[in-house]
Amino acid sequence: MIKLNGVTKVYGEKKALDNLSLTIKAGEIFGFLGHNGAGKSTTIKSLVSIIEPTNGEILFDGKNLKEDRQAIKKKIAYVPDSPDMFLQLTANEYWDLLSAAYELTGQEARRQELIELFDLVGHEEETLESFSHGMRQKTIIIGALLPDPDIWILDEPLQGLDPQAAFDLKEMIKRHAEKGKTVIFSTHVLDTAQQLCDELAILKKGELIYNGSVDNLLQDYPNESLESVYLKMAGRQAADGDVSEFEEAAHE
Repeated sequence: MIKLNGVTKVYGEKKALDNLSLTIKAGEIFGFLGHNGAGKSTTIKSLVSIIEPTNGEILFDGKNLKEDRQAIKKKIAYVPDSPDMFLQLTANEYWDLLSAAYELTGQEARRQELIELFDLVGHEEETLESFSHGMRQKTIIIGALLPDPDIWILDEPLQGLDPQAAFDLKEMIKRHAEKGKTVIFSTHVLDTAQQLCDELAILKKGELIYNGSVDNLLQDYPNESLESVYLKMAGRQAADGDVSEFEEAAHE
């Protein structure tokens, strides 16, 4: 179980997250929705310890992330919101780096299985710089999933993937949760959230405006789609003076 208790992140006078509290249970697929600048990536990066919250605490099975950072991080697979990193490495070199970080041994069969699943056979010795956005995304996903830890934390994981790869990743997410393990992801694709999520959180300007199941949310809005309900709740943040996605990225 993962608990966020009063998590706040402040950049200057801007609150990227404002007193966020929620619980994510084991065996759950949990989704974060929100406009650009709503705080999704700030939350994800706080969970994987890239960002240190200004206030509040994050607990993994009762252990404080701040105090048990290294042990907790080994239980997490993380896919960032951009695959444009380590571009001078070949795909195999990147996967070797991740294997060393997780102290993996005997993972050759799993690596090959993932390479075949995401259709990167024959590209293992090519650099990430030479790859398309989608191929880079697949490379990063393979690296994250190699250790198969209990908790997957994925920031816009389907972005740039071709339809087959997106389908395969969604099936892997479902199977992971069926094993009693946890998947947390952010997305702008409401159909994906409706299809996959057991629970979701909607953020607006750093504040939590909904936390619960898709079914419970739609019960309050009879005969409306998730898209129309979401837009009623989240509104047009740019008109409300929100920071843009570029400003948030610059802070982070």
